[in-house]
Amino acid sequence: MKKRLFSIFTTIILIVGILTGCSKDTVTKSKNIKESKESTIKIGASLVPHSEILEFVKPKLKKKGINIEIVTIDDDGQLNQALEEKQIDANFFQHVPYLESISKERGYDFSVVGNIHIEPIGFYSKSIKTIEEIKKGSKIAIPDNPSNEYRALVLLESNGLIKLRPGIEDYSATPKDIVENPKNLEFVEVDSGQLTRVLQDVEGAVINTNRVLEANIDPETAIFREDATSPYSNVVVVRKEDENKEEIKKLVESLTSDDIKDFIKEKYGSAVIPAF
Repeated sequence: MKKRLFSIFTTIILIVGILTGCSKDTVTKSKNIKESKESTIKIGASLVPHSEILEFVKPKLKKKGINIEIVTIDDDGQLNQALEEKQIDANFFQHVPYLESISKERGYDFSVVGNIHIEPIGFYSKSIKTIEEIKKGSKIAIPDNPSNEYRALVLLESNGLIKLRPGIEDYSATPKDIVENPKNLEFVEVDSGQLTRVLQDVEGAVINTNRVLEANIDPETAIFREDATSPYSNVVVVRKEDENKEEIKKLVESLTSDDIKDFIKEKYGSAVIPAF
């Protein structure tokens, strides 16, 4: 009888051990499946406001199983090359006219997957307070890349300082395209990243808002700037073959939510305007 009881007891222990082992295996497999559902995407971005917007959206994407790694570099112009070379999965720093200009020049085959915000370009000065104070022969600094140079010249034209030749359709213009310059203004073409640094050497400069924010200049000090009708919304860009990836769709979905709209309005005021 004792032998029989011992045999039954041993069998029960073995069954419990097997069931426990199966349970552990199930938990481990479940954990591995959960971990495998998480993915990471690298996004190249300008420091301000782009990376700050991405930082805000990080927790929301984390809940959806997506980790984002934000890559910032001093020269934003390298972010398209990084995307082309698959060093990053998306970038968020540019507007469509710039993308079209640089893609034509370098043969990029990218897709725009989301319009996020507009940074109205503005005219800033350390020496004057109003447009009427701009003197004849004044030096005015403008961005030296094609799309932003055109954008700056159009802003100056809309405020009556110059007139461009008619028929410009490719978002590309230089001071050579000015047909009327009543104040005989002298235009200095400067790298976009250096415009805030040359302000003390010129009477005024047309500067992108992200550069102004990076330099801790109050955007409200702009003497004049674009309004909300600007076509230069900043966009999320990916390689064409990746535009339908689930991670990319969720990224754009999060970046165009009401939470982001409220965040942009609260943090940046009129300096950054939601484009969705």
